[in-house]
Amino acid sequence: MSKDTVYDFSAKDIKGGDVSLGDYRGKVLLIVNTASKCGFTPQFEGLQSLYDELGGRGFEVLGFPCNQFMNQDPGTDDAISQFCSLNYGVSFPMFAKIDVNGDEVHPLYRFLKREARGVMGSEKVKWNFTKFLVNRDGQVVRRYAPTAKPADIKSDIEALL
Repeated sequence: MSKDTVYDFSAKDIKGGDVSLGDYRGKVLLIVNTASKCGFTPQFEGLQSLYDELGGRGFEVLGFPCNQFMNQDPGTDDAISQFCSLNYGVSFPMFAKIDVNGDEVHPLYRFLKREARGVMGSEKVKWNFTKFLVNRDGQVVRRYAPTAKPADIKSDIEALL
């Protein structure tokens, strides 16, 4: 069966529970592969700011830890959760660690990469903090490079709200 929107997928939350992305139906989503020991890790602060400011208008940030880029998120899901909460006050939904590339790529990321290709048509996620913006219909609208700061994409998010 073909999967047509992000709502067709599920994932484990950072505590190990099953979550249907259908639970976010009707919301604008920013899906981000995160890492705790990366030069871009301070983006957690900007992501949390977006979530705080726009969450009441139907916006969600969904964080997916990934350890595929230079071993920059080697901890357990529990350690990652504590790190994000203690250091950045993260209250947006965080999920269990996944692969975003390769043979074990999470099905959600296979879909995201196909729907919003990167530079020169590449599907591969190049680094931590690659961001995918999803509209209220569950369609992937755009991919942002890791260097795109959360504040810089706020207007794109607001346009969808």
